[in-house]
Amino acid sequence: MKSDQLGSQSDLWSDWLLHRRHADDPEYERCVRAEIERYADRVLDGAQLAPGMALVDIGTGEGLVAFRAIDRIGPSLRVLLTDISAPMLRHVEALAVQREVRHQCTFLQCSAEQLKDIGDASVDAVTTRAALAYVPDKKAAVREFHRVLKPGGRISIAEPILRDDAIKACALRKFVDSAPPQSQNPFMPLLHRWKAAQFPDTREKMSKSPITNYSERDLLRLVEDSGFADIHLELHIDVRPSRITSWEVFLDCSPHPWAPPPRVILAEQFSAEERQIFERVLRPSVEAGRSLTTDRIVFLTARKPSA
Repeated sequence: MKSDQLGSQSDLWSDWLLHRRHADDPEYERCVRAEIERYADRVLDGAQLAPGMALVDIGTGEGLVAFRAIDRIGPSLRVLLTDISAPMLRHVEALAVQREVRHQCTFLQCSAEQLKDIGDASVDAVTTRAALAYVPDKKAAVREFHRVLKPGGRISIAEPILRDDAIKACALRKFVDSAPPQSQNPFMPLLHRWKAAQFPDTREKMSKSPITNYSERDLLRLVEDSGFADIHLELHIDVRPSRITSWEVFLDCSPHPWAPPPRVILAEQFSAEERQIFERVLRPSVEAGRSLTTDRIVFLTARKPSA
């Protein structure tokens, strides 16, 4: 099944992965693909797979990690692909058929907190890439990873850290609320409204959102408390010019599945005059490549003790 054939069968997750993540723009999709392939390869390096092993790819999405693992190891690798999205599992199963690797794959619709169809100590490696971030009960998920791994098995994850985006939204809210109306730049409330539509803008909201109520240190503690050993964590922060230089692509992109794209925010929350101000201020920076983006990614590997 091709992505444009999902139609009414799509859901929040498939819509973002197959469309809103790159705004259906082929050029920007290539940029996104190249970036996430690097993340996937880093995850696979950490998993230390070998022929004959079994891998569980949690929140497999479009199957990137799973398929690259098969490409690396070959026909003896067994891969279990889990996801909460039935449309994504149908999509990735169709890709497995196209790639002639369907016989190596098992597709399981389940949450990361309840890997009920995977037996105790039955797999050699567990991987995630931008999946654990969206899990409400991360402690339960990491314990499940430990349960399904064989002694000596490894976890290897790459997860975004979005907490700072919410902290910025909170700072914007505080600035807008404290500034006298007569002296305030008219763009600042609009900037806050845009950011607050995509990220929590109060500490209370941050604490309730799975994507912002944890840090890299929280992930480290969860893995340690779940009984893993030989833990290694790296936080990568990259500040660079945004790869989005098209206003239309900017309007239709969103930073995560729960975030509406700017076009929707502008239509639903802005007046016609406010939309004009927003575009007049922001569009030149976007199209000139002056907008900056910050990526914060945690890479973590660990081993389940052999005894």
